[in-house]
Amino acid sequence: MSGHSKWHNIQGRKNAQDAKRGKIFQKISRDLYQAAKAGDPDPANNPQLRLVMDKARAANMPKDNVQRAIDKASGVGGAKFEEITYEGYGPGGTAIMVAALTDNKNRTAAAVRSAFTHHGGSLGAAGSVSYMFDRKGYIVILRDGLDADEDTVLMDALDAGADDMKTSDDQFEIFSDPSSLTAVRDALQQKYNLDTAEVRMFPENTTEVPEDKVSQYQGLIDELEANDDVSDVYEAATLPEGVE
Repeated sequence: MSGHSKWHNIQGRKNAQDAKRGKIFQKISRDLYQAAKAGDPDPANNPQLRLVMDKARAANMPKDNVQRAIDKASGVGGAKFEEITYEGYGPGGTAIMVAALTDNKNRTAAAVRSAFTHHGGSLGAAGSVSYMFDRKGYIVILRDGLDADEDTVLMDALDAGADDMKTSDDQFEIFSDPSSLTAVRDALQQKYNLDTAEVRMFPENTTEVPEDKVSQYQGLIDELEANDDVSDVYEAATLPEGVE
């Protein structure tokens, strides 16, 4: 019996790791698509695409997955993909934005609406919650192995055109106007290895999820993130203290 239990424990951990890896690949695929769509699908002529491809290699993402994401952007195979944003409210009135990349709007809209409905939320109209979020350029520089202190990185970021920087033990988070992201990224890439460089939505304020709604809320986020068409979920919410 102990061997049987051990096998199930190992299998459970493997399934969890596979799910996490799948979400990482999904996010990288979206970033590859956007980088190739916004610029040249040839990485030799597209610094942003090279950055995301480096991230794909670091995550051990299969080359076929990488090429498939780039092919989507260039229309190879005939499929046309669109970027769509959905807005809604989770349990307890928490604001949620869902970014999707899809070749079938009806399928994706139905799946997103179903997720909200199943978990006590509701899908809203365009503009219903987007005003609660700020759109910003977002760059991350990891501190591990970095030979530069906070003041140096901050001055370099400001000189590059960034607006602000947040420092933690693990990384420097640099914020800019979305229109300045490319210039800030290109300047910082001359000195640093960037882990992330993208436009992202940030909530102006957050609402705490009621304790009796936490399970519903987490179920909603999990279902949205498990959808292959969903590339990002932005939340204007915090969980009660002590809840992970």
